[in-house]
Amino acid sequence: MKKEPNILVQFLMTLFGVYAVLVVLLSFFIVIPAYVLIFSFAPKDRAPFRAHKISRFWAKLLFVCFFIKIDIKGMELIKPEQVYVFVCNHRSQLDIPLFARACVNTFRFLSKIEVTRIPLIGYVVKRLYITVDRKDKDDRVKSFGKMQDSLLKENISVVLFPEGTRNRTPKPLIDFKDGAFRLAIDTKLPIAVLTIMNSGGFSPANKFLQLKPGTLKAVWTEPIPTGNMTLEDIPRLKEQVEQRILEVLQAPNA
Repeated sequence: MKKEPNILVQFLMTLFGVYAVLVVLLSFFIVIPAYVLIFSFAPKDRAPFRAHKISRFWAKLLFVCFFIKIDIKGMELIKPEQVYVFVCNHRSQLDIPLFARACVNTFRFLSKIEVTRIPLIGYVVKRLYITVDRKDKDDRVKSFGKMQDSLLKENISVVLFPEGTRNRTPKPLIDFKDGAFRLAIDTKLPIAVLTIMNSGGFSPANKFLQLKPGTLKAVWTEPIPTGNMTLEDIPRLKEQVEQRILEVLQAPNA
């Protein structure tokens, strides 16, 4: 079991976290106008692809300012022209910008409806991603249909965290939900897995405003085809993805 950082280290991480929040707020003056221009003037079918480039730039800018380097292995396994159902483990708020840097493919996150109420960020999320009210069954069904349309009609990949929320437990993973696996099988699209190895140590889910510099690591593995699967294969596919993530997390160099 990992030891808790000492009080001085925690204080310094909190101080750095406050600095990071200021960086994010200042970055709004650069990226929000760019998003507004794209959503206002770009053709509707091209706007998500152009906005994705802004998102990747924003993520790079933040990591440079945070003094965080990115080490992504296996990017050659992901074909830029292919549409995927992407899945990823989730321990930190850094996972979202990290995914943007790890993936050149245009994608949409499935986001909680609550995020749209955050000033400025909410503006971007409502126009770029797919939102869901988890407490509303009808809205969950509606969001599933939007994800299918994104994948099959707009040729835009979808990213889901199968754990459903950030993992705040000592366990490497918490129980997976079925949604991502049902979506992949329904659409007959490959499921591609990104394992983030150490983001929880940079910005702990249970510690408010803590951050530290260093090198974030993540690994892509070979995408899993779903063309011959049926909904009865959901448990098997879910277990296969879980084992892949655990193998990467438990590797000697993890």
